[in-house]
Amino acid sequence: MKRIFKYTAMLMLGATIAGCATSAITGRKYLKLVDSQQINDQAALAYKDFLSKNNSKVITGTAAATQVKRVGSNIAIAANQYLKQLGIADKFSFNWEFNLIESPDVNAWCMPGGKVAVYSGILPVAKNDAGLATVMGHEIAHAIEEHSVSQYSNAMAAQYGAQILGAAGAMSNSKYIGMFNQLYGIGYQVGSLKFSRNDELAADKAGLILMAMAGYDPNESIKFWERMAQGKSGSQPEWLSTHPSDARRISQLQAMIPEVMKYYKK
Repeated sequence: MKRIFKYTAMLMLGATIAGCATSAITGRKYLKLVDSQQINDQAALAYKDFLSKNNSKVITGTAAATQVKRVGSNIAIAANQYLKQLGIADKFSFNWEFNLIESPDVNAWCMPGGKVAVYSGILPVAKNDAGLATVMGHEIAHAIEEHSVSQYSNAMAAQYGAQILGAAGAMSNSKYIGMFNQLYGIGYQVGSLKFSRNDELAADKAGLILMAMAGYDPNESIKFWERMAQGKSGSQPEWLSTHPSDARRISQLQAMIPEVMKYYKK
C-alpha cells in the first residue's frame, strides 16, 4: 500500500510540474491540466444559455447598457494591447461580450473567453465610468489570469487523481461539460464561482493595471470599494464571500496604486 501511495504521489507530482503555467499579468504559477479553448467553448455555451433564459432581463438601448459596453470594450482593448506588448497575445482567444442584466444583485462576472455580465444592482455603487471600470477590470482580470482554468484543473486533479496523467486531453466532452457545470452552475449560479483569496488579490492588482491602461484613474478604485463597504448591511453579497475584508482590500489597493500609475493613460 505504501509503495502504491508513493508511486501515485510521484505521478501526481509529475503531472503538477508538467501542467504548471504562469499567469499573464501577475506572473503567478498555477496548475493547468486542460486546454483553455475547451474551457472557453463551454463558457460560451453557458453564457448563451444564460442570456437565453434571462432574455427579458437583458437591458439594451439605454445609457446604462451603453456605458457597460463602452467601459468593457475599453478595458478589453487595453487587455489585448497589454498581451501584445508581452508577446503572448496569440496564447489567448477572447470573444468579448458585455451585457447589462436587470437584477438588484450587487454583482458582475466575466467567464473564460471574455463573456461578461454586469447586474444593474451594482451601478449605483459603481456611480461612474471609473467605478464601473474598477469592478469590470477586476472580473476581466480573473479571466486573463485564468483563475477558472486553475480551479478547473485543481478539480480535475482532485476528482481523477493519477488518471489525469496523459489523459486530460482524452477526457470525454460529457465529462468536461459535467465538471464545468459543477464549477459554474447554470442560470443565476453561472457567475457564482468562488476564487481563492490569493486569486482575488491577483485580480485586484491586474484589474488596476487594466483600468489604468484603459484610461481610468486607479485611485477611483479606492472610492468604489469604500462605497461597497458603506452599502453593506448585515451580510455581504455572495460575490464578495471569498474576497478580502474591506479594510484589508483598500489597504492593499493603496499599496499597489503607486506601482500601477505608470500604466495610467489620461
